[in-house]
Amino acid sequence: MSVTPDLIREKLIAEIGAIHVDVEDTSPNRCAASFKVLVVSPQFEGKPLLQRHRMVNNCLAEELKEIHAFEQKTLTPEQWEKKKAQ
Repeated sequence: MSVTPDLIREKLIAEIGAIHVDVEDTSPNRCAASFKVLVVSPQFEGKPLLQRHRMVNNCLAEELKEIHAFEQKTLTPEQWEKKKAQ
């Protein structure tokens, strides 16, 4: 299985109800070994950062076996709106 930004985006939308997902392949040659993601989901409401990251990690458990580096930022819709307004 090849990990792609689209695959990551689709899984996060389907499995944790993400309303916004940015996925960037940060590998030197865009070889799908390193990704940076921004995930916005109402399911993050009231959850601490560690629990949010675990939700994302659990969602992408199979894909993370093939990825060497994975950076994530997780926001609630309210946090995302505040960030966009800055």
